[in-house]
Amino acid sequence: MATKNIIIVGVGGQGTLLTSRILGGITTMAGYDVKLSEVHGMSQRGGSVVTYVRYGEKVDEPIVEEGQADVLIAFERLEALRYAHFLKKDGVIIINDQRIDPITVVTGMAEYPDGIIETLKSRYKVISVDAMGEAKKLGNPKVFNSIIIGVAARHMDFDHEKWLQVIKDTVPPKTVDINTKAFEVGFNL
Repeated sequence: MATKNIIIVGVGGQGTLLTSRILGGITTMAGYDVKLSEVHGMSQRGGSVVTYVRYGEKVDEPIVEEGQADVLIAFERLEALRYAHFLKKDGVIIINDQRIDPITVVTGMAEYPDGIIETLKSRYKVISVDAMGEAKKLGNPKVFNSIIIGVAARHMDFDHEKWLQVIKDTVPPKTVDINTKAFEVGFNL
């Protein structure tokens, strides 16, 4: 199997690291060599956070180069736009359709661009979901990333039950039920 490359992007506090640990767990459980790498801008709430997950028979390097990502998981629209150039020609972007203004927009130094998802759809295969809206329906906005993982799982060749096991093994014990529910919501979207 050729090495698969996944990039997870978001802003600080959105759970990119937890998501990468779940993806690392499922790929390790499947017997692949896995490398995870986290790159922070300003990782406190509001700053850009990027996590790379690479898996295959033998993975030497944890960093994904531009134009090499099979999947880009974006927890926020602008982050999807910022990192889309990392995607392969036939790659897919999974976007949480949410707007979080970066500090430059908050302070008036920049404008938040309009039509981000439409722009991305003109160039890439895009799956857009309102994961935050779905998470709020479950009563816990923090589990939106588990919804995104469920969406991503539909496009990956790993057993459904193994996904549930990795989530149970990775999330804090008292959040297992809500996170598995959120995963199922995403998987069934």
